[in-house]
Amino acid sequence: MIINNNELKFAEKVILIDASYLNKVTTDLSLHFSQVIGRELPKADLPIFLECLTMDAGIQPGNQVLQVLFVYDKNQPKMDAFIPGDLKKDLNDVAFKSQLGEFQLNAFEPSDMAYREAFFLESVKFVADAKEVKHLIVVPSEIECGDKLPGIFEKVDGKESIHVFGMNPLSPSDKFRWEMMGYAVLKALGIRSDEI
Repeated sequence: MIINNNELKFAEKVILIDASYLNKVTTDLSLHFSQVIGRELPKADLPIFLECLTMDAGIQPGNQVLQVLFVYDKNQPKMDAFIPGDLKKDLNDVAFKSQLGEFQLNAFEPSDMAYREAFFLESVKFVADAKEVKHLIVVPSEIECGDKLPGIFEKVDGKESIHVFGMNPLSPSDKFRWEMMGYAVLKALGIRSDEI
């Protein structure tokens, strides 16, 4: 596994994203809402999406590091629904600053022996167990990982917050908070509330 390389130091605030799932949801929402509002939508703005996700998780603006970790399939190294979207060239070992802090982006693909779902779940466990991580935001594939996450988080202590973003609520738990991801995607697509 690449993500648990000893060289990787975690920030207090980590966002772990299944890139294939995020790309699929964004593509589906873009197609749907372009028909609803009657105009072609641009590709989603990734920095806006990350900022909205962070604010939806209750993280306040400040001089802080927000570490973003993308997990992706080797055969899908691009998120075609986003700008920027190339996980190898544009979204690995780069950063951008906003009012929320510095977003540091890294992208990881599973080794030839692992599937993305298994790699993602192992990554969730590893990051959730890291003592330095106080706030964890997770965007999992609900179909592949959703039923397994509550069990992982039941064993986690010492976190100030864990937020799971998706389109369908997970089983309720006092260990994490589930949030609707669709709002952040719509904002990143440039859809105004008065258009819906």
